[in-house]
Amino acid sequence: MEAASIPGGDGATLARSPLARLPDRLLKYGLTVLAALILALIVFFFFELVGEARPAFEKEGVFGFVFGQPWDVAAEHFGGLPLLLGTLITSVLALLIGVPVAVATAIYSTELRAPLTMLVELLAAVPSVVYGLWGIFFLAPHLQPAEQWVADRLSFIPFIGGGSVTIPNYFVTGLVLAIMILPIVSAISREVMATVPSDQKEAALGLGATRWEMIRTAVLPYCRSGIVGGAMLGLGRAIGETIAVTILIGDSPTIGHHLFGQGYSLAAVIANEFGEAQGLHRSALFAAGLVLFVLTLLVNGVARGFVLRASRPNRPQRNTGGPTAGADDLLAGASAGA
Repeated sequence: MEAASIPGGDGATLARSPLARLPDRLLKYGLTVLAALILALIVFFFFELVGEARPAFEKEGVFGFVFGQPWDVAAEHFGGLPLLLGTLITSVLALLIGVPVAVATAIYSTELRAPLTMLVELLAAVPSVVYGLWGIFFLAPHLQPAEQWVADRLSFIPFIGGGSVTIPNYFVTGLVLAIMILPIVSAISREVMATVPSDQKEAALGLGATRWEMIRTAVLPYCRSGIVGGAMLGLGRAIGETIAVTILIGDSPTIGHHLFGQGYSLAAVIANEFGEAQGLHRSALFAAGLVLFVLTLLVNGVARGFVLRASRPNRPQRNTGGPTAGADDLLAGASAGA
């Protein structure tokens, strides 16, 4: 009787029989099973890769494979350090170039209401092989004079300057990967920025902040964890890219001496050599796949840690206190930027 008097229909929900609640329980258990199957699939992939990679690890050793060099198929010596460094160099370049552009694009499309969203999202519809062919036949030749100028002027900086520019190279690969991760990072950043309370932005503007000061003091701190998460997802996308990297990075099995030289990556070596690999060579490619798999898991784990750290309450409290919530902090930020 008391349950039936609860307003809003909650009483009817509480008064349902266990049989009527059965679909809810089945849905809960079904979703739990599906989530567990995903974890089981990841574990299965891991152990399957370990089993296939065992001969290569027994010959080279785990540390010898991961941190050794070079990758010499004829001599059956498989050192994965050039591949690992090539993967990391191009992915970090993509992150350094792509994330600022993606965040700026998200700010522009969110705050200025520019019809830019659809154009950026169309980048995700372009196949990776098209990016690779465009990069190797159009972008790289046109950038080569500028790259050589930078290499000559910055010859005193290790790895960045010095040497002759080759086509393909690390830099063009990172630049194309930066374009490829733009849609995902921009989309996540834009969706997070759209959740910023309008009262918070109006409070900043009402206190005399310019539009840029409002973005810097009211929007970006609120969206920090989302932007970090989007950047890490973009990094994971860059690490796992195969076709475009295979076309653009080259096939040098040694560590490149400078940013504008050829290299190799874990995904590229698998794509190039797996079709003809046999015996120990095939096992070494599985070992490269295992290293790539573990690297991706580590990136996702680090991303989760960054997101949790960025979302801790060291920023001003939001959505509390009405339209002037955080007014003191916004005023201090606007004064500092003036």
